[in-house]
Amino acid sequence: MRLLILGGTIFLGRALAECALERGHAATLFHRGKHNPELFPEVERILGDRNADLDRLDGRTWDAVIDTCGYFPRQVAASAQRLAKACGHYTFVSSVSVYASFAEPGMDESGAVGTIEDAATEEITGETYGPLKALCEQAAEAAMPGRVFNVRPGLIVGPHDPSDRFTYWPVRIARGGDVLAPDRPGVLVQIIDARDLAQWMVHVAEDGLTGVYNATGPAGPLTMGEVLDSCIRIAESDARLRWAPPSFLAEQEVAAWSEMPLWVPDSEGAGFSAIDCSKAIRDGLTFRPVDTIVRDTLDWARAWPPDRTLRAGIAPDKEAAVLAALAGTTALS
Repeated sequence: MRLLILGGTIFLGRALAECALERGHAATLFHRGKHNPELFPEVERILGDRNADLDRLDGRTWDAVIDTCGYFPRQVAASAQRLAKACGHYTFVSSVSVYASFAEPGMDESGAVGTIEDAATEEITGETYGPLKALCEQAAEAAMPGRVFNVRPGLIVGPHDPSDRFTYWPVRIARGGDVLAPDRPGVLVQIIDARDLAQWMVHVAEDGLTGVYNATGPAGPLTMGEVLDSCIRIAESDARLRWAPPSFLAEQEVAAWSEMPLWVPDSEGAGFSAIDCSKAIRDGLTFRPVDTIVRDTLDWARAWPPDRTLRAGIAPDKEAAVLAALAGTTALS
């Protein structure tokens, strides 16, 4: 299969390129060349910015295209329209954030998507990101009706994740000591390893699967306690988890998701970490064990240069202060 990847050297794009090569496909990467230029020397590269240089793709054909980096409907419409006669299948990487509400657990692909008053805005915020992704999905389908696979991942994790939204936990727990943990051990979380997502997406491109699919995991319920226990086990850490209720974290101005990665309190949407992915699982999506994700992520993080710092998670000084305050409330109770 001749495969064009828009992106291809950062995280999911990197995993897609690796998987395509492993499966013997002829991959072409269209990207700006600003990140990891040493990767994949055997792969054809077309250097350019999707906002200005799509003409560099003219005169070529591919069996399938995977678009990893579309955030605005203008971008996706331009690429899908330009490539409509150059490929047979187009995958757009969207997000579960497209949904208008996460009030109810078990939401499937039929859930209503968010809308935005100004569809031309190109300012990404917590309020615009999801609706813009929904408009991107629609733009791709309009350009290539019946030939588009819109995949809606949840939190993508694993080695080479530039956000550290999962990496924080194995790295922090490996340091040991008292660790601030959000809410309660039984709170649900959902994650998908970039390598699992990439393998499935390449398989989808091979088979020409189309439509909209949620894609997060694992196959059964996963709790925050299970993830953090895995981190303790894999890191062989002496970490002691100190669970703090949502009300206490709010009082201490500890932010969900950014300072306490993976965690979204039930008050903000009990369904956010309970998305129904049975359609994708039925059509071939599989998941590696959490222990494997933790081990591989920690091994990758341990090879960081000394000046590399975590980009997510609570700062050590703030965590210490919050843990002290938590200990005080425990002593008084």
